Amino acid sequence: MAENKTRPTEASVEDYIAAIDDETRRSDCEVLIKLMSGITKQPPRMWGSSIVGFGSYHYRYESGREGDMCQTGFSSRKGDISVYLVASGANQDELLAKLGKHRMGKSCLYIKRLDLVDAGVLRQLVADSVAEVKRRYG
Repeated sequence: MAENKTRPTEASVEDYIAAIDDETRRSDCEVLIKLMSGITKQPPRMWGSSIVGFGSYHYRYESGREGDMCQTGFSSRKGDISVYLVASGANQDELLAKLGKHRMGKSCLYIKRLDLVDAGVLRQLVADSVAEVKRRYG
């Protein structure tokens, strides 16, 4: 079975953040580090070459596929910041309706800038996702 390509690395989170050209984006990522560290009580760590992740959990699907992933994290992409909401909390739809300007994929919340969203709602979305990961996977 193929191994998960996204794994924790020894790469520097500080170097990753420092390499972000856009000052606002860089500042937003620094805010996300504080927010996610506070929720998970874990330091940031690079997962692969472009995900800043916090905490970890082991998953095993009925198919037999298993691996490890960060409890939550983010990545500065070309047009957006991707926030990884690994598991949806019970109130996710209600919270997303209050969040502000965003797009939502399967487990990825796309935000252009933090000033376009409600910080309290974002905090709750991340906290709920982390709580659900812990509930499901221990």
